[in-house]
Amino acid sequence: MSTVEVQAEPVLQSQRARFGFWIVAYALLIVMAFATLPSPLFGLYRLRDHLSALTITVAFAIYAAGTVSALLAVPRIARRIGRKGVMVAAVATMTASAVLLAAWTALPGLLLGRLITGVGAGLAAGTAVAYLIELGLRATSNPSSIARARIIGTSVTVGALGVGPLIAGFLAQWASWPLHLPYLVFVGLGVIGLAGLVGVPETGTLTSQRAALSVPASAGASRLPIPAAAGTFAAFAASGLFAGLTGIILATTLHRTSHALAGTTLFLVFNAGVVSQLATNKVRASGVLAIGTVSMLMGLALLVVSVRISTPNLALFLVSGALVGAGEGAVYKGTTGIVLEAAAPERRLAMTSALLIALYVGLSIPVIGAGIALNEGASIPNTVLGFAILVAIGVSVSGWLLVGRHGRAAEPTS
Repeated sequence: MSTVEVQAEPVLQSQRARFGFWIVAYALLIVMAFATLPSPLFGLYRLRDHLSALTITVAFAIYAAGTVSALLAVPRIARRIGRKGVMVAAVATMTASAVLLAAWTALPGLLLGRLITGVGAGLAAGTAVAYLIELGLRATSNPSSIARARIIGTSVTVGALGVGPLIAGFLAQWASWPLHLPYLVFVGLGVIGLAGLVGVPETGTLTSQRAALSVPASAGASRLPIPAAAGTFAAFAASGLFAGLTGIILATTLHRTSHALAGTTLFLVFNAGVVSQLATNKVRASGVLAIGTVSMLMGLALLVVSVRISTPNLALFLVSGALVGAGEGAVYKGTTGIVLEAAAPERRLAMTSALLIALYVGLSIPVIGAGIALNEGASIPNTVLGFAILVAIGVSVSGWLLVGRHGRAAEPTS
């Protein structure tokens, strides 16, 4: 091999890693966007099949079973097929669920498709951030790329949850075949993602990944603190209420039946979380958590007011969604920062996975409780009030306990 070829090899590897970084980010985006894609469409399913509010919330939340199962299995799967293999499986699973949902629009198809959707989301969420960090390091050999990759990964994970509903809402409002076309669009996006992943390099050998993923559970720091899990759960429960019931609230309480408005509302909620994460880069984790808690409490109060006043107010509802979303993003970022700062390096991947499980369970399961309340005859204003009180208590108490624990851990020992 000539000297020129030897010198060119690292450059080619860097270029492949840089290309791969953005392909993996794209794959994460489409898989996570698909997780909440049907939210603006649930009103159409409800009208066509005469579904109850409880059935709608179950149809939204059932994907969490697949997500949590996949998150728990990701380390074992990655040991066998590597990070690239897991991302290919995630996009392939999403594409398969999109085909199923487009072809089988009846309730059994919706439930099965949502369950498969969750598997794809769990595979992507449990793998992509670590993969992005490794590709970023290979592309630049600069330690600062770790922080950049983590910010991009977490921002895409949260922001994409609003992108899917936005696309589905606009297509349902102004295009034909509203219960087919949004899924077919994501079939096409999935095919593009699979083609792109072919050229993405694997990061490290499978042997090194096995070593990295085989750290005993007893190693390093203890398990995820209960306040961290509870705070993440409660914060995303509020976003789950918007994701599961926005269409119903807009149609029955605010008398707005626009699918585009429902999608835009969810885009606002989730991407406000991205903005709050990016805007607090220079704030300490405990401060970010405090900011997020205050934002969530303000948003929940406005949400209650928006649906309980004599003439329910759309503007207040949208502002409440933005504040709740911003608070959710900041609470998650602050909680993650506090937990990972205290964790031993070899336990950080496990801690991140545990937080992701709390996130997706919070995003999906509590809203079923709201669906049960509505199914039993509770009004939307009273259901929202009860839900807001529980979330406010959960976020406030867990945040207070977590910051207190963090402060005690940071005190110098004598």
